[in-house]
This record gives sequence, structure tokens and C-alpha cells, in this order.
Amino acid sequence: MSVISAPLRASRLWPLWLLAGLFIGGALLVWLYWSQILLQSVLWQKDLHRQMTQLLQQVAEQPNKAGLSLVIFSLLYGVLHALGPGHGKVVIATFLATHPAKVKTSIRLTLLASLLQGSVAIGLVTVMLVVLKTSSRQLHLSSFWLEKGSYLLVIGLGVMIGYRALRSLWRALRPAPVFRAFRPHHQHDEHCGCGHAHLPTPQQMSGNVSWKTQLLVVVSMGLRPCSGAIMMLLFAKVIGVYGWGILSAAVMAVGTALTISAIGLLVQQARSVAQRLAQPGAVSGISRLLLPTLALTGSLILIVAGIALWQSAQLTAGGGIRPF
Repeated sequence: MSVISAPLRASRLWPLWLLAGLFIGGALLVWLYWSQILLQSVLWQKDLHRQMTQLLQQVAEQPNKAGLSLVIFSLLYGVLHALGPGHGKVVIATFLATHPAKVKTSIRLTLLASLLQGSVAIGLVTVMLVVLKTSSRQLHLSSFWLEKGSYLLVIGLGVMIGYRALRSLWRALRPAPVFRAFRPHHQHDEHCGCGHAHLPTPQQMSGNVSWKTQLLVVVSMGLRPCSGAIMMLLFAKVIGVYGWGILSAAVMAVGTALTISAIGLLVQQARSVAQRLAQPGAVSGISRLLLPTLALTGSLILIVAGIALWQSAQLTAGGGIRPF
């Protein structure tokens, strides 16, 4: 029996070049229209926030009549607010597009991250204004550093995913031994009973996301408190309806969770369709490169997005609605 090394064909590298081209093209489009996206997002959120404050004022005067309207509008605000640009959607969309995960896992990640973001906002305002009785300036300063910390976690998540993807690519790009001539003793299939695995099972493909990675995804998305929720809680504290402010912020988090979960499921379904459309014969060749290449591309997106968000984060006077 003779064993030789099979050289890697250049044609097998097409997933690398395709994804690199898509990444560069998408980055150029975002760079060209970034200012318009930010401006429109700020104007849109200010208009929605103005209507929310009016509802809070009505609740202070007539809680029985305006309370239900506040809850319904808070839910709609959370749903619509999550449709705008935000680092949480970048994180979850990139992660689910480049990592195999069960539907239950995707929903759990998006729900936990959205609820954590709302809980951080409620906890921060409660501790700073109600317990410690600090100024609103200290509140916005604490929120600012939590925001910066979440962006650092996004960068860290990208670095961790990229490191694992590079290790997988290194193993895939190494020349594999090829048996030139041998006498077959038995044939292999999915259940051949030979004592070793030939292909990963669907359970292994769906369960290879560690709990540490999932935790980092949730915290990197949810650590940054929602600026709209903070403004609502602050205004509710001023006019004496802080309980309604907490309820409004909690319902907003539920609305955000619904939208983020829908986005996550959409991304996951698109990924599943792309896998089904792949050629069956590509399992041992292209897929061995495609999966780590997707993960590496996602890590680059997270690192670039985290750095851009870190640099663009500014401590505005009096807080205010931020575009993310």
C-alpha cells in the first residue's frame, strides 16, 4: 500500500474568494450610505420617543385609560426599534449565518439577549437614581461605559470565533493522505459499525456551539442598555410614574425580542436553504472549507463592527437617543 499527499486544487478555494468579494462589496455599500442610515434612524427614533413621552404624561393624569395604550405602544416601539440598525442584529445575524445551531438555540439566544438588554436598562436606572440617588449625568456616564464594554465583547467574540475558524482551516488545507492502492476489506456507510465516524451527524452539527460562546453572544448583545428605555425610565421617574416606566421598558424588551428572534430565524432558514442547494458531492471537499470560511468571515465582520462602534460611541450631553 502506497500513501501520497493530495495537493489542494485552486478551484477548491472558490468559497474563500466568493465570500471575500461579498464581504468587501457589503462593506463598501454600508460605507457609502452610512451617514444617511444614521440620520434617518435618529430622526425616526426621536419621533417615536416623543409619542412615548406623551403617553407617559397621559398615564400620570389618567392611568386607567392610558395604561393599556402605553403597554401596546411600548410593544410596537420595541418591535419597530429593533428593525433599525444595531450591533445586536449584527452579532446574532453573523453568528447564526456562520454557525450551525438548532432553532431552539437560536430563539433562546435572541430572547435572552433582548431581555438582558431591557433588564440592564431597568437595573441601571433603578440603582443609580432610586437607590444611590445620583444625578442623570452619572446615569448616562454609566450607560456609556456599559455600551463601550459591550463593543469590546463583540470584538472579543469575533477574535474567539476567528481563532477557531483559522484552526479548522489549517487542518482542512493540510494535504490529506491518499491511498494509491489497497485491497478493501469492508465498505463504510453511516452505520457501518466499524468503530469510527465518517461524517458528522446532524446532532453533532447542531450542538457544536459551546455554552461559553453562547454566553458571550448573549452578553455582548445585552450588556449595552437600550437608550430609548433609559430615557423612558428617566422621564417616568421625573413625573412620578416610575412603575409604569419599568412596565414600559419591560414590554419594549419583549417587542425587541420578537423582532430579533424573527431576524435570527430568517437568517437560519436562509443558511439551511443554502446548505440544501449545495451539491451532494461537495461534502468531503467544499464543505470542509466552506464551514470554517463562513466562520472566519463572520469573525471579521464582528471585529470590524466592534471597532467601528467603539470608535463612534460618544458621550453626548444629557444622554439622548443614539442611533444604535
